[in-house]
Amino acid sequence: MPSVCFYFQVHQPVRIREYTFFDIGERHNYFNEHLNAEILHKVSDKCYLKANAVLLETLKKMKGQFKIAFSFSGIVLEQLESQRPDVLESFKKLIDTGLVEVLAETYYHSLAFVFSKAEFDRQVKMHSQKIQSLFGVKPTVFRNTELIYNNDLAVHVGKLGYKGILAEGTENVLKNLDTNHLLNSSTDKKIKVLTRNYLLSDDVAFRYSDKNWSEYPLTASRFANKIHRYAEEADVLNLFMDYETFGEHQWQETGIFDFLASLPEKILKHVDFDFKTPSEIVEKYPSKEVYDCPQFSSWADTERDISAWLGNAMQWDAAKKIYEWEKLVIDSGNEELLSIWGKLQCSDNFYYMSTKSWNDGAVHGYFSPFRSPYDAYLHYMNVISDLEIAYIHP
Repeated sequence: MPSVCFYFQVHQPVRIREYTFFDIGERHNYFNEHLNAEILHKVSDKCYLKANAVLLETLKKMKGQFKIAFSFSGIVLEQLESQRPDVLESFKKLIDTGLVEVLAETYYHSLAFVFSKAEFDRQVKMHSQKIQSLFGVKPTVFRNTELIYNNDLAVHVGKLGYKGILAEGTENVLKNLDTNHLLNSSTDKKIKVLTRNYLLSDDVAFRYSDKNWSEYPLTASRFANKIHRYAEEADVLNLFMDYETFGEHQWQETGIFDFLASLPEKILKHVDFDFKTPSEIVEKYPSKEVYDCPQFSSWADTERDISAWLGNAMQWDAAKKIYEWEKLVIDSGNEELLSIWGKLQCSDNFYYMSTKSWNDGAVHGYFSPFRSPYDAYLHYMNVISDLEIAYIHP
């Protein structure tokens, strides 16, 4: 019986403001509070509240037959706590059904594992504590920032006590393996790897409203039929996507909420299918094949590696500089500095600095609050300069 595993990422960065050379030494407010609040309210109203209402109604209607999973960055939870407690409450109602699993991740949606295992551990612990305090659950499956994954990460996460980890299902890593089965990490057989079916996931996340797509319009019945074609060959179909797919990336006018509401019932019309959370997948299915991923992979861009964040000299320069201060920041015990330093680690800051062209470049530009990747780099490094003057070496 194949299982469908739905996972949604919930994240909103804390964007820095246009911080010029002339601000250095004069102003220590680094973040664009107005823009951050504006975007949070927009996404909350267009996506979170509406999608949560649809899912809560569907979970109740399906009486235990429908299950989903979320991961929340710590910084989106902070923003919801302070500015949209109504949205946070709507997520709590979903989790209180007992049919929604919450995954672990880095608190600041960071690239910490690439640069510092100690900082990675600190953020994972912070995140777990935040999830337990807000939702009363303890995550047992891990999902790294933007599905960044490699063999070493799997070993490390296993040592932290997690039993499963999410990854992108790319052909260059999978080779002859089938993404629609539970896999073993190549270096730690105790931790299981759930690889994303990116073809099916991206049908919804990216192609759903594309009128030039040969399969447009994608109805719930048609998508369920595509899923049902895997009945004889799959153990699990991992459908992972940004939660902002619903209402923000795919607008309400496209019919995306009706699609979301009707899809579970359409899938369950095939008697061989059910829904399971990531931890249930890990418990139920055998993992017979080894997933060997020595280099970093992710779900970003056509390369599906870490070049979305570390693909040019600007990105590396900015990232290495912020992690150079780790010992000084941690040893300071300054909670304000720790918070600022953590937020500056957010992967979005480096994503905005990407100089990729064509389709990937357009996506980076769409999300960036800056006019160009060079502006993103300059403003970030100006913030770094002031932070050093104000906090690191005052």
